Amino acid sequence: GTMRPIRRNFYDPSSAPGKGIVWEWENDNNSWTPYDMDICITIQNAYEKQHPWLDLSSLGFCYLIYFSSMSQMNRQTQRKRRLRRRMDLAYPLTMGSIPKSQSWPVGASTGTPCSCPQCLLVNSTRAASNAILASQRRKLYPGAVRQSSTFAGGALWPAGTGPAAGTGGTAKGEGLRVPGAGFAPGQSVPSAALPGLNNLNRPGTQRGAGLGARATIPPGVPALPVKNLNGTGPVHPALAGMTGILMCAAGLPVCLTRAPKPILHPPPVNKSDIKPVPGINGICRKTKKKQLKKSKTPEDVVRRYIQKVKNPPDEDCTICMERLVTSSGYEGVLSPRGIKPELVGKLGKCGHMYHLLCLLAMYNNGNKDGSLQCPTCKAIYGEKTGTQPPGKMEFHIIPHSLPGYTDSKTIRIVYDIPTGIQVRRDPCCSGQPCPVSPAHPNVSTPTQGPEHPNPGKKFTARGFPRHCYLPDNEKGRKVLKLLIVAWDRRLIFTIGTSNTTGESDTVVWNEIHHKTEFGSNLTGHGYPDPNYLDNVLAELLAQGVSEATLKD
Repeated sequence: GTMRPIRRNFYDPSSAPGKGIVWEWENDNNSWTPYDMDICITIQNAYEKQHPWLDLSSLGFCYLIYFSSMSQMNRQTQRKRRLRRRMDLAYPLTMGSIPKSQSWPVGASTGTPCSCPQCLLVNSTRAASNAILASQRRKLYPGAVRQSSTFAGGALWPAGTGPAAGTGGTAKGEGLRVPGAGFAPGQSVPSAALPGLNNLNRPGTQRGAGLGARATIPPGVPALPVKNLNGTGPVHPALAGMTGILMCAAGLPVCLTRAPKPILHPPPVNKSDIKPVPGINGICRKTKKKQLKKSKTPEDVVRRYIQKVKNPPDEDCTICMERLVTSSGYEGVLSPRGIKPELVGKLGKCGHMYHLLCLLAMYNNGNKDGSLQCPTCKAIYGEKTGTQPPGKMEFHIIPHSLPGYTDSKTIRIVYDIPTGIQVRRDPCCSGQPCPVSPAHPNVSTPTQGPEHPNPGKKFTARGFPRHCYLPDNEKGRKVLKLLIVAWDRRLIFTIGTSNTTGESDTVVWNEIHHKTEFGSNLTGHGYPDPNYLDNVLAELLAQGVSEATLKD
């Protein structure tokens, strides 16, 4: 009951397929694989204009084509492959106007050979069906058929559809050239004269191996974006399919498209190729117990930067606007231990005096970040610390390049914050890990501390470990050093409500943006982004982490 759309493509005689030209790249088996036809046309156009090189990023591929050396280079891995241009392919030449399309073109495929029964059947019978059609053509039009040369390691390309990606094996492609003298001007080749030509020999164009190709949408055909499998997208697949069927039945063309997937991770890297970042000691930072102890209560923070004044002057407290010789205006609102409403303190640097209870109320209404700011002169006391849960930060260099930084390698940062059940080793289990069960008395779950929104409540950490990327250049290393300082101050993450899922009491980013896409920028969290390094430096500065911190 599966319904699949079909299509046929018509190419201008002046284009690469119209001239019988195809471009191929050498694969790992030392055989040649053809590019998709839209890529062939683009390469041929650049070649005819005598361009020295061609960037395929506009088509969604991270490759550079060099015509002088006839090679293709991967911009991420820097790997080069040989390239060649073939001119021995024959295509049918149709006189007259192009017939109106009666089907809708399908969207781009994944580039992976399909294993469904229909594709297996097509692949197994394609050579036989083309041989039968070629025999019929020879009988009907003797002398009008020209056979192309054997493909070296390529696949059979159906006549009239353009080159297709290799499915393995060696086959011969048949092409038909109909002399123009046989038909009157403006008259097309009659389909009845070529039985089976317009159906059996017109399968959909196969996609290049290892490349996520894009289908060319005809002008004027509405694009219907299909919902992705991960749940994102404006149109559900069922609704898109029904709409396509109804529009096709009404004689209207429609193109079902699928949004490209982001490239989150680089190609696999051997451990021997992973190197430490020059100028930075070590490759890992862990949250230490002394860093967790820095998260003191608001009363401890206020007492840390205040000197008690026994005989305060008779002047106003600029926070509560009450006289310093009287009790604080927050008397009865706050009842902290050890801080009486009449106590007055002086800040060490600027010397401004306030009620201790007023300073405590101001701190509680702020970010509770471990630092204290004078409300009069804005002087800051202490360094800003966050509420990041315990975890680990790793960083190293991998031998791949980011889009926009082809001359540099990549700094990979891996954040890992544990979640779920923490198992303790107790004598009850002979020193072995206790069974992972919430009901076991020796199993504990991480809970929020006094600095978090809901102290004592459990929290979750979704999506860890998280991989982030920086270019391995001078500014990228500077950003890494400042991120290490921010990690030590517990500023990278915090506990709150996720903007993505809406889940509360979970680990979320803390206003310092990171790039989590390696080879794309579909979500805005990838490269190329020429302003990212400057933006993240500004965000770090807003968190109190600056270049002066590195000097200290």
